[in-house]
Amino acid sequence: MEVILLEKVRNLGNLGDRVNVKAGYGRNFLIPQNKAVFATPKNIEMFEQRRVELEKKAQQSLAVAEQRAAKLNDTNLVISAMASDEGKLYGSVGVNEIKDALTEKNIEVIKREIVMPEGPLHSIGTFVVEVHVHSDVIAKLHVEIVPAK
Repeated sequence: MEVILLEKVRNLGNLGDRVNVKAGYGRNFLIPQNKAVFATPKNIEMFEQRRVELEKKAQQSLAVAEQRAAKLNDTNLVISAMASDEGKLYGSVGVNEIKDALTEKNIEVIKREIVMPEGPLHSIGTFVVEVHVHSDVIAKLHVEIVPAK
């Protein structure tokens, strides 16, 4: 199935690219989320008329994402958790705890934007967590886990 991308999609293409995708991915994800349209002659013509508007919208979302990333890069989170004397946590610190700590600092993030490739944190220390605020912008968030008294 050939579709025209209405925004940049990671590992697929940029705005305006005509790409072939599997039918289920196109029908169930890209088109309902307004990330793509079917590549029919009518849609191709309509896209070319809207191209400038879509590119402007993409630039604005990129600028907003860069501002959010700058704010997140300057943020240091301190999360207290119950821990043993050896520094191992009773439980773990995951995406939900990081999101809650950011919400307390009045920084809004969506849970799926927080990426922890090695999984939840299980020990005391300072860690770097990635926050994917845009497909082109990744913020580095410093998280310090301290033992709860």
